[in-house]
Amino acid sequence: MPDDAKQAITMLADRVLVQIPLSEGERRSRAGILIPATAQVSKRLVWAEVQAVGPHVRTIKAGDQVLFSPEDRYEVEVQGEEYLLLRERDIHAVAADRYEGATGLYL
Repeated sequence: MPDDAKQAITMLADRVLVQIPLSEGERRSRAGILIPATAQVSKRLVWAEVQAVGPHVRTIKAGDQVLFSPEDRYEVEVQGEEYLLLRERDIHAVAADRYEGATGLYL
């Protein structure tokens, strides 16, 4: 097999593979102060896009946006791309088009 061939990745159990969009790195405070992506903010939850899910994941699908705590993650590099590995139980909220008619809060 050639070195540059890409292998398929299958998530196991209740694992969720997510990627934080590059635009989410830096942010501005209400006063207009630029906060770099490397700044640590205690207890700040983060949104990311789901790339793949394991067979035991029940409520999340690839393409969903999920909200999680940065403390509950494992970082991994796959084929030069940065991803985060989470468990389904560590995800606090899901934003997806299929939930449009559901009751609840809109984040």
